[in-house]
Amino acid sequence: MEEESDTRKINNSFLRDHNYATEADIISTVEFNSSGELLATGDKGGRVVVFQREQESKSQPQRRGEYNVYSTFQSHEPEFDYLKSLEIEEKINKIKWLPQQNAAYFLLSTNDKTVKLWKISERDKRPEGYNLKDEDGRIRDPSTITTLRVPVLQPMDLMVEATARRVFSNAHTYHINSISVNSDLQTFISTDDLRINLWNLEITDRSFNIVDIKPANMEELTEVITSAEFHPQECNTFAYSSSKGSIRLCDMRQAALCDKHCKYFEEPEDPSTRSFFSEIISSISDVKFSHSGRYLMTRDYLTVKVWDLQMENKPLETYQVHDYLRGKLCSLYENDCIFDKFECVWNGSDSVIMTGSYNNFFRMFDRNTKRDVTLEASRENSKPRAILKPRKVCVGGKRRKDEISVDSLDFSKKILHTTWHPHENIIAVAATNNLYIFQDKVN
Repeated sequence: MEEESDTRKINNSFLRDHNYATEADIISTVEFNSSGELLATGDKGGRVVVFQREQESKSQPQRRGEYNVYSTFQSHEPEFDYLKSLEIEEKINKIKWLPQQNAAYFLLSTNDKTVKLWKISERDKRPEGYNLKDEDGRIRDPSTITTLRVPVLQPMDLMVEATARRVFSNAHTYHINSISVNSDLQTFISTDDLRINLWNLEITDRSFNIVDIKPANMEELTEVITSAEFHPQECNTFAYSSSKGSIRLCDMRQAALCDKHCKYFEEPEDPSTRSFFSEIISSISDVKFSHSGRYLMTRDYLTVKVWDLQMENKPLETYQVHDYLRGKLCSLYENDCIFDKFECVWNGSDSVIMTGSYNNFFRMFDRNTKRDVTLEASRENSKPRAILKPRKVCVGGKRRKDEISVDSLDFSKKILHTTWHPHENIIAVAATNNLYIFQDKVN
């Protein structure tokens, strides 16, 4: 593809990042809500930061699209499992928004063991004139009360409050890797390495185990669950991916325990390309249904694949994300990068897919035109409203001045977490402790 002539540029609308980079500040998940007006990030320090989109003003129409901090709260704290002598870190593994049904917003956040339901609401009035309390909140002596007052609501500065409404705990022996909200808006699933549990959003003290792949003898364990997601329209259908590169589609109407799948998606391995690393790089790190519900997208170490739900034997489309790393798998194994878990996302119309790479590069693939582009999220080339220039990686031979050699890629800079606005060409990209928000070119 001629990247230089790509007219569908994604622009940097603005940049929000911080000048600190402790381990706790590393962003571990990013997620737009269903309207795209809010964007939530979770980090390794257990914090959730919610950004809200600026409303359009006639005096500054170009500010529409900027996201500013709306609420920050500590979602999870570090814990210790005394029975197993294990530390449970506070890192937020996933955030999922519930569709908005009233003025408040609700989101689910999870660390390795516990899922929490948070309510984010606004308050701009406070009650005054209580009968049994004085203005400082102290209880009044009933014998001193001689008149009856009617409390009134007084205006106050806008306050955004985050309160934990439910805590879903003690249901996972292994680390939770994903959560997904059902389209029935009543249930959600939480997934760890060997089991998937189904919860009702109103009930915290019990969940139903719907998938269990734990063998009777753990020495016979050959694969683990890596990700799971509900179908966007069919509340009985969900899919989960495995470390062996397969995807199973399950129907909860068939049985209470979905140990038998109704569809099994796997691409046969090419014996000519088999190597020591084949099984590691075929492990699926993310699975996503398209908004239409017709396709499944999966990300493994080197590729993104799109599957048609009606065709199980091979993917409909395969996109090479960073094929130039195929010759470097040995060194990537030694520095543990080969185990990195990259996410993938659809755009609002399911026509473009996006996923991350190394050196703060992220890739976009247009499914209709079959064109692809590599862009970079870095502070050096990301001035507000600057156009992002496509990047190219040179594998061998003579390197052009605008290309970067595969040997000079920085593997400590990686884009694992990305999200796409549900209706517009606005994307959020997490690069270590920096959050970049890019917008389609505005004329």
